Amino acid sequence: MTDERAGEALWMALERMPRGTGVIFRHHATPPTERRALFDRVRAIARRRGLMLILAGRAEQAIGWRADGVHGRARNAAGMRLVRTAPVHSAREIARASRIRADLLLLSPVFPTRSHIGAQPLGRWRFAALAARTRIPIVALGGMDARRARRMAALGAYGWAAIDALTAPGRIRT
Repeated sequence: MTDERAGEALWMALERMPRGTGVIFRHHATPPTERRALFDRVRAIARRRGLMLILAGRAEQAIGWRADGVHGRARNAAGMRLVRTAPVHSAREIARASRIRADLLLLSPVFPTRSHIGAQPLGRWRFAALAARTRIPIVALGGMDARRARRMAALGAYGWAAIDALTAPGRIRT
């Protein structure tokens, strides 16, 4: 996942991601013109490297920007040829994401994280219980790194997502 915290480390992280994995482009605090230019630069790398690129935003914007998918809770992407990912934090949100026909869910925060400061982390067992409630693939997010991801796979995680584990100075690990 991208956001402004990644800074210049974003480029190295994109180059290190395994082919076939995906990037959820956020950068919500970046001014619109700069955000679009940054997205285009990320899209060029994603295409060259065989990465899926999902835009956090509106489905119409994702289509206009030539993203592979859209990330969010909106119902307006039904019937559009986009991969749909949704953030979820509870059983209720998992049920809602199922109703909007999300293709992939990002369940968080699994562990303490700077993205959800003060939020009560789910922990491994609550994550497993929530993941068992759906057939939609679940990605573990929040305090994740490659070591934790291996443990979460045994508990139903389809994959894992991160910001700091991939972009924080001295912490780039895949």
